[in-house]
Amino acid sequence: MASVSLKKIHKTYAGGVHVIKGIDLEIADGEFMVFVGPSGCGKSTMMRMIAGLEDITDGELRIGDRLANDLPPVDRKVAMVFQSYALYPHMTVGENMGFGLKINGASRDEVKAAVGRAAEVLQITHLLDRKPKALSGGQRQRVAIGRAIVRKPGVFLFDEPLSNLDAGLRVQMRVELAKLHKELGTTMIYVTHDQTEAMTLGNRIAVFNGGHIEQVGPPMHLYQQPANTFVAAFLGSPKMNLLPCEVSSPSGQELLVRLSDRASFNTPRSDAARYAGQPRRMTVGVRPESLAVATQGNGIAAEVVLVERLGDVQVVHARVAGTEAVVTVKLPETGQALASGQSVVLRPEPGSCYLFDEDGKAA
Repeated sequence: MASVSLKKIHKTYAGGVHVIKGIDLEIADGEFMVFVGPSGCGKSTMMRMIAGLEDITDGELRIGDRLANDLPPVDRKVAMVFQSYALYPHMTVGENMGFGLKINGASRDEVKAAVGRAAEVLQITHLLDRKPKALSGGQRQRVAIGRAIVRKPGVFLFDEPLSNLDAGLRVQMRVELAKLHKELGTTMIYVTHDQTEAMTLGNRIAVFNGGHIEQVGPPMHLYQQPANTFVAAFLGSPKMNLLPCEVSSPSGQELLVRLSDRASFNTPRSDAARYAGQPRRMTVGVRPESLAVATQGNGIAAEVVLVERLGDVQVVHARVAGTEAVVTVKLPETGQALASGQSVVLRPEPGSCYLFDEDGKAA
C-alpha cells in the first residue's frame, strides 16, 4: 500500500493548453479517494499523470516515499482499471488476469495461485476458462479488476470503470468495489463524473472544475457545507436550487430573502445580525428535499410547470412568481397530488438555506 502526494501539479499541452492548474492534494495510505467533476475538468488527466501515462509539466508527485515524476509506469506500483476493460480477446479470463505477472517473470505456479486468489475474491472462479466475448459487461469489469489485483499494487486507479454498465449493474458493482476496498485495504483513486458514485464510494471526494480542485472532504461534509455554488450544484440529485436574491435582516433575528416583488420568505439564521441595513445581492441555495409545498399561506409564490412521478417520489418543477427561475422540489409520492398550472407556495425548512456571495463563495 502507498500514499499519494500531489504538490503544485501542472499539465500544459502543446499550444499552451493548460489543463491542470496547480493541484495540491494528499491521499492517505489505504484511502478511497474519488475525483469527480464534469467532462473536461481535468480529473482523468490527473489520474493518467499518477499512472505515468501523461508527463507532468510542473510540480511534484510522490507515491509512498518515492518521487515518481520520471518513474516509468511499471515501476510505480500502481494498477489501472480502464472504462473499456482492455481485455485480450484471444486469451481466457485466467490468462488475462495473469498476463502481467507472466511477462514480469513469475512462475506458472505463482501466476496460478495469484489468479486463483483474485478470482475467489471477485467470485469469478467459474469463469477462468472463458474468453471475454462469452462474458457480460459486469463480468468483464470484474476480470479487469482481477487483473489489477494480482499485481498487488500499492495504489489502484479506476478511470470511470462503471460507465459502460447499465443502471442496475452499476449499483451492484459499486457495492462490490466498496467491499473490495474494505477487504484489501489498498489505496484507491476513482475517477467519475457521476456524483452518486462519488457520494457512495469515497472516503473523501475531490471536486474538480476547470483544471483545479474546488473542494476536498468527506462526502456528507461537501454535501452539507459546500464551499461555493459549483460544489453545491454538482453534488445532489436533483441538484440544489440556486436563486439570485436580496438579503436583509430588519429584526436582526432572521433573514428576509427577496426573490422578486412577488416572492420572498423569512428564515432563521444564527448570524442574521450581519445582514442588518441595506439589502445585499446574494444567491440563496435550497435543496429540493428541503422545500415543502402548500396551496396557500406565507412563502414563495410559484406555479407548477411539470410533475415527474418516479414511483416512490415526485419531482415538482415550479416557476417562482415574478421571475423566470424554475425551482425543483422533491416530495414523497404519498403526498399531495399536484398538476401543471397549479398555484402553490414553497416553504424552505428552517435552517435549510445556504447563502453565497456575488463571487459564488459560501457566506
